[in-house]
Amino acid sequence: MIDSHCHLVDAKFDADLDAVISKAIAAGVDRMICIGDTIEESQKCLQIAEKHEQIFCTIGMHPHCASSWEITRDQVPMVKMLSSKKAVAVGEIGLDYHYMHSPKEVQQRAFREQLLLAKKLQKPAVVHCRDAIADIRLIIAEVELPRIVIHCCTEKWEDVEPLVAVGHFLSFTGIATFPASEEMRRTIRMCPIEQLMVETDSPYLTPIPYRGKRNEPAYVVEVAKCVAQEKGIELAEVDRITTENTVQFFGLPDS
Repeated sequence: MIDSHCHLVDAKFDADLDAVISKAIAAGVDRMICIGDTIEESQKCLQIAEKHEQIFCTIGMHPHCASSWEITRDQVPMVKMLSSKKAVAVGEIGLDYHYMHSPKEVQQRAFREQLLLAKKLQKPAVVHCRDAIADIRLIIAEVELPRIVIHCCTEKWEDVEPLVAVGHFLSFTGIATFPASEEMRRTIRMCPIEQLMVETDSPYLTPIPYRGKRNEPAYVVEVAKCVAQEKGIELAEVDRITTENTVQFFGLPDS
């Protein structure tokens, strides 16, 4: 199984990162994608990925930090990091109209410019979307990047179906296990499993039955169990298909 989205450079992992990675591997999570939210954080992600065979990373600027994005300054280190075999995507990029840490137009510019960079480098993109799906779809359609995943998808099926229809992916977190998340579970049921990935977004969004604890890559199996239940298929089949999806999407080497 692969945790397609985890924040291993978060301070919550500072004291025991090696133990967290070992625990995940022991739980059957043989690969993890460590997500960058800033240029500095992306550099740390790459360092972790280069140290651990099982870890790959993404390079990008989160919409919360869009006000600090300057393409003339930031694209040079991004391109350099993305030349590594361990850096497999641009991300986490996108739009967040819920917290609005940066103005909409600033977020849109940073998102569009990083998507264009991903297209130039022939890399997929990991996209954050919060209360912004209409503009996400517009900018994605404008740039025409072939491979995009909407990470931590919580949208209604009708809002993301146009993206799935043109070949993009959805990735789901422990939120799917929460009692109030029926709309999200409906999206899981509707999404073709060949375009679906599982993730923890750890150390955040801890799934049931671990709510109240720090989330870890080892817990991605709980998301896969939820997908298996909603799809009416065996957990082993969810593991096999989502692993194949993640390997293909990110261009990972065979394990």
